[in-house]
Amino acid sequence: MLAGASLTGCGLKSGSPMVDHVVPGRLGSGRALKGASLTVTSKSFSENIVLGELLGLILKAAGADVLDRTNLPGSISAREAIMKGDADVMYEYTGTAWITYLGHTKPVPHSQKQWQAVRDADVENGVTWLPKSTLNNTYSLAINRINNKKYGLRTVSDVAALARKNPSAVTICVENEFASRDDGLPGLEKAYGMRLPAGNIKKMDAGIIYTQVAKGGGCLLGEVYTTDGRITSMRLDVMEDDRRFFPVYDAAPELHTATYEKYPVIAKLLDPLSKRLTTARARELNAKVDVEGRDPHEVAKEWLVREGFIERG
Repeated sequence: MLAGASLTGCGLKSGSPMVDHVVPGRLGSGRALKGASLTVTSKSFSENIVLGELLGLILKAAGADVLDRTNLPGSISAREAIMKGDADVMYEYTGTAWITYLGHTKPVPHSQKQWQAVRDADVENGVTWLPKSTLNNTYSLAINRINNKKYGLRTVSDVAALARKNPSAVTICVENEFASRDDGLPGLEKAYGMRLPAGNIKKMDAGIIYTQVAKGGGCLLGEVYTTDGRITSMRLDVMEDDRRFFPVYDAAPELHTATYEKYPVIAKLLDPLSKRLTTARARELNAKVDVEGRDPHEVAKEWLVREGFIERG
């Protein structure tokens, strides 16, 4: 929070102009934002940086001069930038806004209703939310596909049924915090009516969880983030949260309201993008950055060109 205060206090001096030579693709041939000067921002983890680069490139192709201020440290920095008008647009997550920023303790279980609640509540903060994507970066459990040939697990309810039938079979690797939080494993057990022996719960760092589950020996299942690129590269099956226990963290563009009022055409430019952003697609893009080590900006540009949203000038 201190880092965020210092950045916004100095007017977000960091950042660099986007100099890409790009033009509109199937979004239209007009330069609807010619003459506009816009700033995109993001948080500091790979997925959100890629999302910020997607925004910037589409706005750039539409004729805007774009300042790239992605990769800000901490969630608060980017949030404050949007509220104060130091940045114009970013992709934010509905669950983060509802719980972390707006101070609610209970999430809204339905995806669309969660977005509507956030959109309505944020009006007074000078923030405008555009329609959401189905990119849901939330928690779940995952299993090695080879192991899953034996068990055929598809949902968390399937995991709970296995735990009741054969308690020794269900071993789970989780982070320390997840093991003790009400919105983590204890709450999940309660919601699904399962009780895991303490010896079946192994606590470790997040990165090690994926490795242990992929090896298939350390633990049968592990706590994962649903959009993590390692899910695809390590060939893991993700369990459906069929009782909707975990909060919904759908990604949606949020704008400084004054920016939206000045350039309402931004909604028409970004809605088709959000419709193409899914949880599976996020895994694909995240893997290119986190597994292959590629630059987020280039990953974003390559995908937008492939999808036909923009063309190289």
